[in-house]
Amino acid sequence: MAKDPTLHPLAGSEAVEPPRRFTWPFHYVPHPLCRLAARQLAQHIASQPQLRAALDAGKMLGVLVVREPSGSLAFLAAFSGNVMGTNHLPYFVPPIYDLLQPQGEFRTEEAAIVGINREIEQLEREAGSEAMRQQLALAKQAGEEEVLAFKQLMQHSKRQRDDARAAGALTPLQQEELLRESRFQKAELKRIKHRVAQRLDEAQARQAALWQRVHALKQERKRRSEALQRRIFRLFVVTNALGEQTDLIQLLAPALPPAGTGECCAPKLLQHAYRLRVKPLCMAEFWWGQSPQGEVRHHGHYYPACRSKCLPILPWMMRGLDVEENPLAQAPAEQPLDVLYDDEWLSVVNKPAGMLTQPGKLITQSLETRYRARMQGVSGPVVVHRLDQETSGVVVLAKNREAHKALQALFEQRQVSKRYVALLDGTVAASEGIIELPLRPNPDDRPRQMVDTVHGKAAITRFEVLERNGGTTRVAFYPLTGRTHQLRVHASHPSGLGVAIVGDMLYGRAAGRLMLHAEQLCFTHPFTGKRLVVSSPAPF
Repeated sequence: MAKDPTLHPLAGSEAVEPPRRFTWPFHYVPHPLCRLAARQLAQHIASQPQLRAALDAGKMLGVLVVREPSGSLAFLAAFSGNVMGTNHLPYFVPPIYDLLQPQGEFRTEEAAIVGINREIEQLEREAGSEAMRQQLALAKQAGEEEVLAFKQLMQHSKRQRDDARAAGALTPLQQEELLRESRFQKAELKRIKHRVAQRLDEAQARQAALWQRVHALKQERKRRSEALQRRIFRLFVVTNALGEQTDLIQLLAPALPPAGTGECCAPKLLQHAYRLRVKPLCMAEFWWGQSPQGEVRHHGHYYPACRSKCLPILPWMMRGLDVEENPLAQAPAEQPLDVLYDDEWLSVVNKPAGMLTQPGKLITQSLETRYRARMQGVSGPVVVHRLDQETSGVVVLAKNREAHKALQALFEQRQVSKRYVALLDGTVAASEGIIELPLRPNPDDRPRQMVDTVHGKAAITRFEVLERNGGTTRVAFYPLTGRTHQLRVHASHPSGLGVAIVGDMLYGRAAGRLMLHAEQLCFTHPFTGKRLVVSSPAPF
């Protein structure tokens, strides 16, 4: 039987010890075998100019190291989504389901939905056009002018009637005629106003009909898109190491899978490995080419699998594999609570790296739970502000509801000065400066944040370089706002410092720990009025 062309011998693997357990894809340090496979994949891309040009625009790639039935090691390679308008490229694994089949259901219905989009765009242009606005404005102006002209006629006629009555000697018939004229003009004014309103209503109705058609088409588009997604996701049949199969609709019911589920590298790699009946050993994904607009991706850096599309399906697909424990779900080792300051209202403590500030879904042990267990008389909410799980440093905690409210007000009013120290994975040229990059959550890959100048919230950081040494830079950060991952994105984004924090798996490269430490908090005590300056030197 001919060897599958997507299964590539892994050169140099003889000298590397395979991992004991399969990669937990959402938080990992790439195994040396994966690095070997990634280098081999990079060599292949370099030898294919057309492929390289396409990938240089930016693409997530993945490698899966496997053991063949013969016992030798090999690897599979994948790309997310499609490349050069196709899901099938030599050297790479095929898709779980090919959405791009020319006569396939997706392409056929997609064409119909594109037609609906075009009609919506045309109707929106017409309904909101300058011509439509002018038509409505002219109808309103013409009506107002017609009513005004008749009112002026009525005023002139009334003066004439008043003059005639003042002159006297009117016969009863003449008096009746003047009265009839007055009544007629009043009735005619009502008729004119009715006609004017009717013409304006007709013009507005024409516009409303266009918007109603737009709304109906959008409803139809939504219905057909959801129906198409459901039909397509039933064709995405995934497998696990136990040989079980299910489609994405059944797997994720009652929720509808996010668009693009099943098209990332990790599920494609596992699916093809199961087809080939080879044993997955370790897996890694890395970025190739330019970073997407607003995001932070560095060429050649490894990244965890996305949480929005892969987290719902990969745990099921890895059933039957001996998978590493999720390191973020493991409670940190028990250690004494490091209290830096304490009084009857509040405490300032030093949070170790790896500990949650508050209990999470998977980990109940946290800084808050340990604080409540140790401190007597603590009531109400405790946590005033938070540090990321991987970040260490100074945190202020409240002992009662009154203190919590007062401390929160200080943070909300930006009356708390914060100083962080970070070790950056590269050299920063500037010695100091201000970074202003608005941030918002990445909807496809929470908790990652992205830069968005339109919809993002203001995020401002002052920085100063403390030391440059051996290709790393030690920096002090002074955040003037408190956005999620603010310092991590401001450090790593090309429009910020362009150098990620050492150990930042989300925006840089994995290492032993995230080299970010909240070193100092300064604020005026809300009850004593004294200025508090609490510090904890960085442990790196």
